[in-house]
Amino acid sequence: MNTVKISVQANILADTKKVWDYYTNPKHITKWNFASPDWQCPKAENDLRVGGKYSARMEAKDGSWGFDFEATYSEVTDQKSFTYVLGDGRVATVEFKPQGNGTNVIVTFDAETENSEEMQRGGWQAILDNFKKYAEAN
Repeated sequence: MNTVKISVQANILADTKKVWDYYTNPKHITKWNFASPDWQCPKAENDLRVGGKYSARMEAKDGSWGFDFEATYSEVTDQKSFTYVLGDGRVATVEFKPQGNGTNVIVTFDAETENSEEMQRGGWQAILDNFKKYAEAN
């Protein structure tokens, strides 16, 4: 089976140390990890090491729907990249690349089969854009 890979990216106007911290620290993750203003991330946990677990609760603010996004880290290179495996076996990698006065964040993930590639790319890009807005404003 040939897995489709989807990539999204954003250039964050902040140094890599700050971008890494804001992207991986649960106290920050809960402030940006949702695709639209009518969603929220009330809880996040992150054990950022190989074999460690990542978990974030994502839910509609009106309580109509929600899910736990969970993964296990397979690779971690401090302030450069990490790779995790989702519960369904799909893999995602996040890279942090210094670029000028900012940091380019590139997220590449295995597509799932329930939703269109366009929809998946749009959702992950919206979350990354929300991260950019949060990291640059704080």
